[in-house]
Amino acid sequence: MVLKDLEDPRRLSMLRSQIDANSVEDIMDSDFPTVDPEDRLSDALLVMKDSNYQEIPVMENGSYLGVISYTSVLKKRNANMETKVKNMIKGVPMLSLTDKITMVSEAMTGNNCRQLPVMSGKKVIGIVSRNALVDIASKIKALGEIKVWELMTSPVKRAGIDDMLTDAYDIMTELDTLTIPVVDHNENVVGVVGMKEIIDNNWRDDTKTIGDIKKRLKAEVTLRSLYVSSPIVIGWDDTVKNAAELMVKNDISTLPVIEDNKLVGILTQYDIIEVISACRERELMFTQISGLQDDDKNLRETLFDIIGEQMSKISKIYTPESLMLHVTRYNDDGDSAKYSLTARLYLKSHVMSYKEVGWDLPQTTLNLMKKITESVMNLKDTKVKFRQRKK
Repeated sequence: MVLKDLEDPRRLSMLRSQIDANSVEDIMDSDFPTVDPEDRLSDALLVMKDSNYQEIPVMENGSYLGVISYTSVLKKRNANMETKVKNMIKGVPMLSLTDKITMVSEAMTGNNCRQLPVMSGKKVIGIVSRNALVDIASKIKALGEIKVWELMTSPVKRAGIDDMLTDAYDIMTELDTLTIPVVDHNENVVGVVGMKEIIDNNWRDDTKTIGDIKKRLKAEVTLRSLYVSSPIVIGWDDTVKNAAELMVKNDISTLPVIEDNKLVGILTQYDIIEVISACRERELMFTQISGLQDDDKNLRETLFDIIGEQMSKISKIYTPESLMLHVTRYNDDGDSAKYSLTARLYLKSHVMSYKEVGWDLPQTTLNLMKKITESVMNLKDTKVKFRQRKK
């Protein structure tokens, strides 16, 4: 299987060569939307809705200033719809035509972006999207050897068909995702619901802030009247290559994973791109922390120190390949914020996923890393394969 290939330097090199045989110019979209720094936030959201772009380049007289991000906007509940785009600009990594695809994938996952600009001087000449990277994965024969259950997130948060809209909104905010599955009372997957459906169905002409939309969710409206039925799903024992093909063909970012139509996990474009990123050539173990907001970035070194201390213990047992840690900050209305941390450890032929929630970011990171260390110790002691199918 491909995860085993990551253990073999020769086969890893071959896989990397197949991925990097593609070029940025081959996969970038040269026809893309832009907004002006003097445009209103409401104008930018309309462009996002019409174009299906979540990161829109902000251009002034042909020069690139940054992007306005859909997810960043959603987090600013008090942002007025009349706010100028120039006040919402976010910096993201900029690509060049010479960048390798494995590096592009690393930049995409490391910054939790869905689109990245390709630059020539100060001019944006193209956009690389997650969909384009997943399209590459769909054409790589070796990825037909890896199973969906090896990469899927399980257990997975879901919404019930009779849950309130506000419940679905809160789950998406907590997980920093734009789509979640909807199940009936027997845990059968009946549909999906996205942030797009929630906002579109709660947008009014008098909407002044993102917070106004959240307030409208308090109405007694259930998902039964809103979710998208007949969802595209995939079996837990299907291949990641087939999953990538489904995502590209149907222009979707999330696949509910089922067994006998029961929800057992979820697979996203992010998960697939993370595998491409793990193939990048590097001399030392790669550690990536994504999702930190500006006022938490001063803690980055502290988090790396915490991770390093625990990884030194793990490395005495197994040789770790890479650790991907994503931070989601939510429940941010008061003086303190709550954090949801998800981590994926690539450990030779094993891929191990973890989650921890807490109010203090360094302490929550320490709790998560201790959980990872303990799990690796158990892996050594029991010599069982991680993520075996539940009987």
